[in-house]
Amino acid sequence: MRHSRPFLLLALLALAGCATPPSSRLPRERPTFPAEALIIQRGVLTARGRQFTLNGYLARSETRGQRLIVTENFGNVLADVLVRPDGSIDVLRANRPLRRAWIQRYVAADLQCIFGHGSEAECPGRMLSPTHFLIERRWYKLDLQIVEIKAGPQAAELFEAKSPEKK
Repeated sequence: MRHSRPFLLLALLALAGCATPPSSRLPRERPTFPAEALIIQRGVLTARGRQFTLNGYLARSETRGQRLIVTENFGNVLADVLVRPDGSIDVLRANRPLRRAWIQRYVAADLQCIFGHGSEAECPGRMLSPTHFLIERRWYKLDLQIVEIKAGPQAAELFEAKSPEKK
């Protein structure tokens, strides 16, 4: 009996340490963004203890969908994603450190959480202000800020399912 008490105490402490608070969700009432616009954003992606600064350019069209291009600081394209109005996703380009499957599953989901019609249950994170979002998933954290919104129709070519050719 003497040895079982310390074990029981350690077991209770271990269980108490494993408890995690419920994750927060983006509110259902998110800011409305223009249906036709170019939205410029900056973010910091933290994954596995490493941080990556990212720039994003999101073209929105009410009839053609959304086209997101994510670049690193020196302009290299890391992800090029087209989300059609029906919700289908085309990953047009994927470069390191982002993999195609990761872009399909997480980048497109985060895009829908902030700028689309992602459900509250599927959108872990917080809206810190109408232009500042913090997405917190199990494997990563994305701190995203909208820098500028240029309202107006976007060129139809932006929503074609082909990646731009290298020059």
